[in-house]
Amino acid sequence: MQLFKEVGQAIAGESKIQKKRRLPYLTDTLVRAILFLCSLVSVFTTLAILAVLVVQSYYFFREVSIIEFLTSKQWTPLFAEKHFGILPLLCGTLLTSLIALLVSVPLGLAVAVYLSEYARRPIRKVIKPFLEILAGIPTIVYGYFALLTITPLLQKLIPGLGGFNALSPGIVMGIMILPLVTSLSEDALRAVPDSLREGGFALGASKLQVSLTIVFPSALSGIMASIILALSRAVGETMIVAIAAGNLPQLTWNPLEPVSTMTAYIVQVSQGDTPYGSLAYNTIFAVAIALFVLTFILNMISFRIRKTFMAIGGGN
Repeated sequence: MQLFKEVGQAIAGESKIQKKRRLPYLTDTLVRAILFLCSLVSVFTTLAILAVLVVQSYYFFREVSIIEFLTSKQWTPLFAEKHFGILPLLCGTLLTSLIALLVSVPLGLAVAVYLSEYARRPIRKVIKPFLEILAGIPTIVYGYFALLTITPLLQKLIPGLGGFNALSPGIVMGIMILPLVTSLSEDALRAVPDSLREGGFALGASKLQVSLTIVFPSALSGIMASIILALSRAVGETMIVAIAAGNLPQLTWNPLEPVSTMTAYIVQVSQGDTPYGSLAYNTIFAVAIALFVLTFILNMISFRIRKTFMAIGGGN
């Protein structure tokens, strides 16, 4: 009997030890499952948005030819004589976005090189918070800044410039995406190994030569990715162009004329004046899915550029 008691106690002791060993495993499994479910949220959200856009766009393209949608040069779905060509909206979107890039890319890369290669830590601690403030300003504030401040300044420099134009919102959008270009580009520059810098200095190169001919090309993959991501952010901007661009859908590349972008049109129709379920209302989803495809293409280009540079060893 005493032997059986000792064996039972040994088994009980082993079961307790096994429970203690099993507890971390169960905890890790539970945490892994929770994290997996969290990761699926973004996937299912994207699929749900895409499903809504596809279903609602189907009702639009059931009445409007996709060829007319992609090739017609007039966009007047809210007028008596209706035309459904998205080219004017696409042109206005690309025009304001390109102006934004012309402002943000040179300035953002210059600031990134300065912060990465020249600025001392106290100076960096001052400049960084200001960039974060720019990133945190609401876009509607940027919109009224473009309309009430930048446009009057441009009118003094450019006689005959109207109150609504593509130049003013494009400039302000460039200021808005400046922190994105600067931050991601600086991260790419700082990730370049110091051995490359030291090798350049050992060959007698100056600080500027090392920065522009060694560090900058080595970080080109991250820099190009930051530029394309900033372009995607500019393409999807809404309030700045809705307030300051004029909401006039016309096929023009003149930055001094008013334009309408895809996002601005969606805001215009979503204000509630258009009957739900009508053809004009369904244009929202047709434009939205075109915008979705455009940003998806830009993101894929960014991914491909980064992957290409990493494959050939040209970036970090």
